[in-house]
Amino acid sequence: MNIGENVARVLGRIAAACLRAGRRPEDVKLVAVSKAVSPELIRQAYEAGLRDFGENRVQEAEAKRPALADLSATWHLVGHLQTNKAKPARELFQCIHSLDSLRLAERLDRVASPGGQRLPVLLEVNLSEELTKSGAREEEVLRLTQEVGRLPTLELRGLMVIPPLFEDADKTRPIFRRLRELAEMIESHHLRGVSMRELSMGMSHDFEVAVEEGATMIRIGTAIFGPRP
Repeated sequence: MNIGENVARVLGRIAAACLRAGRRPEDVKLVAVSKAVSPELIRQAYEAGLRDFGENRVQEAEAKRPALADLSATWHLVGHLQTNKAKPARELFQCIHSLDSLRLAERLDRVASPGGQRLPVLLEVNLSEELTKSGAREEEVLRLTQEVGRLPTLELRGLMVIPPLFEDADKTRPIFRRLRELAEMIESHHLRGVSMRELSMGMSHDFEVAVEEGATMIRIGTAIFGPRP
């Protein structure tokens, strides 16, 4: 497996999807999801030009980060966050994609260091209403964005979704489109402290559809690092 070749291949597919949608490739951020990936492979991806990495679990990130402390990388939490892990999450990550409740938002706000920078967060939405997935329900999203926007140490920048895994990636299109429409609806309310500039959607099997539907962040693991153990 050649990480550099994998990165180049994914970037080429992003560029082609952007061309089809009339978008610029530089407007789509590639977040390399390094769940169960060794620090050595993460370093190879960094050497291939990637600067944004996503982890699913706080504990795994804590174990890896010392070996990667010299990298000038941005770390994203893309997996479910429990409230009792809020403090280490704030210390480890520069962006949290998986905010899913007011309780978690308030906890992240309380554990902030005095005088520290605001933490960028995305609100995860469970548009498919799957019981096995985290995320706020669609009808809760506007109220939640209003409440999160009032918290002084958080910066709400957009929405995130994890759709069902379909064999035909095009079946995810209505979900990605709905997330974009939801963001546009929230943006129209001009809520204080709330921006909808980011849409985190799309993974290895469906990211081209997500890009065509407006994704600004895609979360790619397998297509870069290969199948996980």
